Amino acid sequence: MEEIRLTTFQENIYSVINAVIHSRKPILISDKGKFLVKIVPFAYSEPGPWMGCMRDTGEITGDIISPVEDSHVWEVLSL
Repeated sequence: MEEIRLTTFQENIYSVINAVIHSRKPILISDKGKFLVKIVPFAYSEPGPWMGCMRDTGEITGDIISPVEDSHVWEVLSL
């Protein structure tokens, strides 16, 4: 991650912001050895419909009807 001093940022604010936009990499702004600000590119995406957004993402990997353990493990089933 690139680091620049506050005075350099103040002198070249537009070119620094354009560099972040085009490179898509954040830049740290420091003053007197301390980090003050991290400038990151804005990632905007249109929200999609929430109904059905998880469709076709599940997977059945085994038997969904029979119990996981045998019936002798369960006390309630042995009565």
